[in-house]
Order: sequence, then structure tokens, then C-alpha cells
Amino acid sequence: MDTENTQPLYRSGVVAIVGPPNAGKSTLLNRYLGQKIAIVTPRPQTTRNRILGIVTGPDYQIIMLDTPGLHKARELLNREMVRIAMESLGEADVVLFLADASAFAGNKKKLEKHRQEYTGYLDKVRTPAVLALNKIDLLRKEELLPVIDWYSSLHPFDAVVPISALQGVGTDTLLEELVSRLPEGPQYYPDDIPTDATERFIVAEIIREKIFLLTREEVPYSTAVLIDSFQEEKNRVTIHATILVERSSQKGIIIGRKGQMLVEIGRSARLEIEELLGCRVVLKLWVKVKKKWTRNEQILKELGL
Repeated sequence: MDTENTQPLYRSGVVAIVGPPNAGKSTLLNRYLGQKIAIVTPRPQTTRNRILGIVTGPDYQIIMLDTPGLHKARELLNREMVRIAMESLGEADVVLFLADASAFAGNKKKLEKHRQEYTGYLDKVRTPAVLALNKIDLLRKEELLPVIDWYSSLHPFDAVVPISALQGVGTDTLLEELVSRLPEGPQYYPDDIPTDATERFIVAEIIREKIFLLTREEVPYSTAVLIDSFQEEKNRVTIHATILVERSSQKGIIIGRKGQMLVEIGRSARLEIEELLGCRVVLKLWVKVKKKWTRNEQILKELGL
């Protein structure tokens, strides 16, 4: 009797993570990658660009797209962020709609304000869609079911998975649901590549993250980071970067009293960049006022938006 050698089914494809700001999309991506690629802060709208992470398992490879949070955008910068997120829907084999289950738990009236907005996004989905409700560690058990019911009413999701991306609760189940809906296909990237993002891009994001964490109010949203030079030498990397702000008052806040804020931004960024690159880093930062840069198409293009 002849026996055939059957290879296990290999699945691969694109999963776009979309959803409201501050839902935990970047935290989830970093967990699946086992390392920090996407920056994370407690503030909404931290992610500006689409970040590609490559999650590889024994019989699957997910090209996972972390996208900016979906929100009602008025400024050009914000409109570009939402455009990037919506364009990712067209590239996806599976859409993962991620929402913060704790944001409006116990307050259906607040949730209802977003129904039209969320259904407007989800109406454009033409592929299998999975709903993940994040931050369940911040909820009481009795609060979760009404949240699941409300979000489930927005779209005919293929699966609904409550998770805590921060603690890793439910993330294995979510991964299984995503993989099972990927098409059969080849492995596109080698096992040891976690992202297609350049080191320059990740370095700029790390600096921007420290600005988000260390400054207040509107300042982080009015800043951008441009890498001017990235020089690799024998045992070190020297990086020159410019922090753009819109107003002189913001420049003063970024620099701080006697330059202390800029020193702290540079110190905390440098430590993380050294960990990323595995060598000594010399980081030199400048702050430059560029009025209305958030409405400047040329600068937004330079930032990859």
C-alpha cells in the first residue's frame, strides 16, 4: 500500500490590527514579537505610522500591521494617520479589530456615541474579522459580558476573544483564531526577522516615545523626530537627530530648565537604543521650531506619512 508524505498545512498572510486609539495595538504586537518594535505610551494616538511586525511559528507566518488609532480627524497629520489605518484594511487577509474593554464598561450611553463611527470603519471590511477586547484585567467579570454584546452588535465578527495584551491573558487563543483564518501560503520572511522597519525609524520612534512620556499636554503631539545622521563606527554608533516643534514655547519645554529635559530625553532614549543596537551609542539631539509642520505635506512625507 502506497503512503504519501503529506506536509503540514502552512498558513501565511496579512493581519491588520485596527481600532480606537489607546486600545493596546502596539502592546499586542510587541507581545507576539517577543520584543519591543512599536512604541507604547499611556496617551492616545501615540502610533503615527503603520508598523509591520513578522510573527513566525512552526506552521504559520503572520505579517501583522500595527496601525494608528481610528478617530475623528481634523488636522492633516491626523487625517493621514486615519488614512494609513483604513488603507491597511485593503491589504489584509484578516482584520483584527482591537478595542479597550475597560474604556466604557458599565456606561452603555458613552459606548453608543461611538456606534456610527465604529460601524463606518467596519462596513469597509471585506475579509474575515476577529474582535479582541483588551484590558480585561481592568474589569470585573460581570462587566465584561455587556461589553462583548455591544461590540459584537457592530459587525458579524468571525470570533470574539477577551484578552489582556499586557499580561498575556487570552493572547494564545487570539493567535490561534487569527492563524486559522489565514490563507494557505508560503513563508515570506526568514525566521529571525521581526520587522521590516529600519533601525533609523525605530530610533526616531524611541526618541519620540520618551518625549511622550516626559512632557505634558499638547507638546508630544506637536513634536516629530528626524534622524539627520546615523554613523556606524567600530564599537559605537553616533546618531544626530532633530526634534521638530511648532512653537518657541514648546521648544523651551523640550529643552527644559538649564537643558535638563533634553538631557533626560536623550539619556533615557540612548539607554534603550543601546539595548536595541547592542553597542555604545552617542546621541546628539537638537530642537528646531518649524511652524505648522503638522500641516506641511513635505514634512509629513519625510516622516513616512
